[in-house]
Amino acid sequence: MLRIGMLTSGGDCQALNAAMRGVVKGLAANVKDLEVYGFFNGYKGLIYGDYRLLTSQDFSGILTRGGTILGSSRQPFKLMREPDENGLDKVEAMKSNYYKLNLNCLVILGGNGTQKTANLLREEGLNIIHLPKTIDNDIFGTDVTFGFQSAIDIACNTIDCIHTTASSHSRVFIVEVMGHKVGWLTLYAGVASGADIILLPEIPYDIKKVIKAINHRAEEGKGFTILAVAEGAISKEDAKLSKKDYKKKLETSKYPSVSYEIADRIQKETGIEVRVTVPGHMQRGGSPDPFDRVLCTRLGSAAAQAIMDGDFGNMIAMVDGKTKRIPLEKVAGKLKVVEPDCQMIEEAKRIGISFGD
Repeated sequence: MLRIGMLTSGGDCQALNAAMRGVVKGLAANVKDLEVYGFFNGYKGLIYGDYRLLTSQDFSGILTRGGTILGSSRQPFKLMREPDENGLDKVEAMKSNYYKLNLNCLVILGGNGTQKTANLLREEGLNIIHLPKTIDNDIFGTDVTFGFQSAIDIACNTIDCIHTTASSHSRVFIVEVMGHKVGWLTLYAGVASGADIILLPEIPYDIKKVIKAINHRAEEGKGFTILAVAEGAISKEDAKLSKKDYKKKLETSKYPSVSYEIADRIQKETGIEVRVTVPGHMQRGGSPDPFDRVLCTRLGSAAAQAIMDGDFGNMIAMVDGKTKRIPLEKVAGKLKVVEPDCQMIEEAKRIGISFGD
């Protein structure tokens, strides 16, 4: 009998169900006796014993379904070693529920924070397999995370729609794309949809250079400018602040987000009307696109093989077009950021895209 547990943790994305389906189908087609236990609402389910024995019906028809059939929640890694409000030791509780069900493996789907806790459980002796999920594409050790391409599609569609209305008005349009710490999603969506200016967390912007780029377009007779702005974009002035001072500035700011601050600065200094669009959680919603469905099926199948091989403690990654097992201890806690001098940035600048630097 092979018994596995599964949970989805952190922010949701479009392809979580597809990935779980891939794992279960990969096992069910090759293992005679299989039990799959689903823990609800992320690590909460593992901590408090909220789970259910899943059947084949649970995984039928979910390849194209967004969200997660198990639900999710955010459980900060830095608090995992701290008892809950009732004094419960979370780590010991998770281990207890794992052993209570006599699990052979726990499959964890999630992003960076989720991965760090997965590695903690590995260090505590549990058999863990991690699948890299995030629309931010910021997990170190894999070329791509599932959810990223589907989110690009949605962000692109938003900017494409802005393009059609922009052509009717002499205005500046800002589309704020998700991404607090890294700018992969904004970079890809911005390039794919023809944004004129792209502002990323990794490349602090100079508002004067942003305005210069806008004025340059106006001088060339182009009546509008579109900016793709990551929600974590930061000015050169703010980048010089300590984390504490910058956090304090954000808490006391009159602007809902950085995009509105940029819009205000542009409008005051140029007199040009500026409009801000924030697609927000739409970027995590809807059905997974075909790319993510294929990716998740492959990652899920590769995870199933790792489980059957008894090769635990790994993240199942995509490297150079092939699935690969990467030891969690080598990647947990690391962030994959956009390098300011990377080839893609150079190529984008070559065709006239401004990054405000």
